Amino acid sequence: MVAYLPSPTRGVFWIGPVPLRMYALCILAGIAVAIWITGRRLVDRGAKAEDALSVAWWAVPFGIVGGRIYHVITSWQPYFGQGGHPVDALKIWHGGLGIWGAVALGALGAYIGCRRNGVNFLDFCDAAAPGVLVAQAIGRWGNYFNNELYGGRSDLPWALQIHQWDESSGRAVLDAAGNPIVLGYFQPTFLYESLYCLAIALFIVLLDRRRILGRGRVFALYVMLYPCGRIVFELMRTDPANHILGVRVNVWVCILVFIAGLIGFIVAGKRHPDGVREGREDAEEVLTE
Repeated sequence: MVAYLPSPTRGVFWIGPVPLRMYALCILAGIAVAIWITGRRLVDRGAKAEDALSVAWWAVPFGIVGGRIYHVITSWQPYFGQGGHPVDALKIWHGGLGIWGAVALGALGAYIGCRRNGVNFLDFCDAAAPGVLVAQAIGRWGNYFNNELYGGRSDLPWALQIHQWDESSGRAVLDAAGNPIVLGYFQPTFLYESLYCLAIALFIVLLDRRRILGRGRVFALYVMLYPCGRIVFELMRTDPANHILGVRVNVWVCILVFIAGLIGFIVAGKRHPDGVREGREDAEEVLTE
C-alpha cells in the first residue's frame, strides 16, 4: 500500500492498575458533547441549559443498557451460542452498543427525566437530536481503536489498516519478532458513518434555523435520515452478523426505523405545525456565540 489510514495497535492503556479503554472514552466524550449541545438548544425552546444534564442522568444509563441489550439480542452467538460465554454480555468495554436500543431505552429515560424536571419531552428530543448524532460520530472512533467494523478489502488511499486483534487484552497480536500482525487494508466504514452523522447533524441544525420545524419534527427527521446512510454502511461491512432472508438484521431494522420516522414526521407536522418559536432570536445569538 502506497497510502493508507493507520490503525492503533492498542485500545487499552494502563495508568498504574487502572485500565484506560479508548472505546469507553469515545463513548463518554460523545455523551458529554451531546449534553452540551442539547443544553444550548434547549435555551431556544424556553428551557434552561442545565436541564440537559438533569435529564441526562436518566437518559444516559437507560441508553447504555438499551444499547447493550440490542447488541446482545442481535448478536447472541458469542454469548449464548455454542461455546459462548454469557458473562461476556456484561463486558461493555469490549465494544458492542446498538444505536437502536440506545435510542429506544434512552428516550424512555429521557421521558422520565423530563417529567421529573418539568421539561417538555418533545422539546428535549428536538434539542437532543443533533447532539445524539455528534455523539454517534465520536463514538464510532471507539471502533477505530478496537480495529473493528470495517468494510471489504480496498486499495484506496484512505483504506484502513487492520490488525489481528486480541480482544481480551485490547491490543494487536504480535508476531515472533514483536511486530503487530496486519490482516490487510479495508474500507473505513466507521469513518464514513462518523462523517455522515456530522453532516446530517449540521443539516438538521441549519434547517431548523431557517425553517422552524414544529415540535417533534426535528427528532423525527433524525430518525428518518440516519437509517438512510446506515443501510449503505451496513451493506459495506464484512464483520459477522445475523441475517434475515440473506440481508443483515440491521438493514431490516433501518428500514423499519425510517418508516417510523416518516410517520412521526407527518403526524408531528399535523399536531404541531411549523412556526416561529417564542424567544428564538435571542436563543440564536446564544447558539452562535
